[in-house]
Amino acid sequence: MWKQIAGAAALALASWAAQAQGTPAEAASSAANAEQELGRQISALGWLKPGTSGSVANKAAFKASEKYTFLGTADTDKFLQLNGNPPPGDAYTIAPVQGSWFGILSFADEGYIKDDEQIDAAALLKQLKEQNVASNERKRQQGYPTMTLEGWAIPPRYDSSSKRLEWGTRFISDADKQPVVNVSTRILGRSGYTSAVLVTSPATLDADLADFKSALKDYDYVSGEKYSEWKQGDKVAAIGLGALVVGGAAAVASSKGGLKGILLAIAAGAAALWTGIKKLFGRKS
Repeated sequence: MWKQIAGAAALALASWAAQAQGTPAEAASSAANAEQELGRQISALGWLKPGTSGSVANKAAFKASEKYTFLGTADTDKFLQLNGNPPPGDAYTIAPVQGSWFGILSFADEGYIKDDEQIDAAALLKQLKEQNVASNERKRQQGYPTMTLEGWAIPPRYDSSSKRLEWGTRFISDADKQPVVNVSTRILGRSGYTSAVLVTSPATLDADLADFKSALKDYDYVSGEKYSEWKQGDKVAAIGLGALVVGGAAAVASSKGGLKGILLAIAAGAAALWTGIKKLFGRKS
């Protein structure tokens, strides 16, 4: 199960610019070249074409469209590394063709999760902040920048009709005090659940969350794996809804930039990829 994506990219573009020697113009040129190279590498990944589907752990599928695309596990590892995050090895990426967010998916084979638990948001946040302290210590030892959990962006809420649990967390980068918002969704299935984490900026949270939810309409469990298809004798998870929040809300992802124009860049070349893109978490020059 994919557990953590460390937030590291808030340092990268600024570091490239700072390392450039000479005049401000030369420093700006160096940063621009670094952006173009980043764009070239991201555009070269195996983004799905419209109308094709990507499998998620053989339990579910995401169908790419004119609006949303998808990466498998190997390319997701590369994508996250390019954005300054450690590769999880078992995650998938969804992203808009035009937009400035991305989502990370993974499947946990925990069994059928009963959804009758009452959620105590205050108690869960207290546990998450304690976890955040320990997580940051591990990141320091591994050489990744740290982020401090500030609170809920969206308190936990469960939709019994769609079988989806959702919450959002607000983090601050300890390096440059830039904000990061993760919105997490858990999609319950017959034999486990899908973790779907939206990575975005507080400034665009509402619009990006709506777009993220729209993208998830193209995600569904395959026949035999839907929540409604559980039957007596199937594995039942030992955890409830609250444990899903505690087990996943402290995962932090970061981005060196948005993904606007990604398919145009794949078609037309890397130079167009990052032109005019809003940097979500990079320092200002």
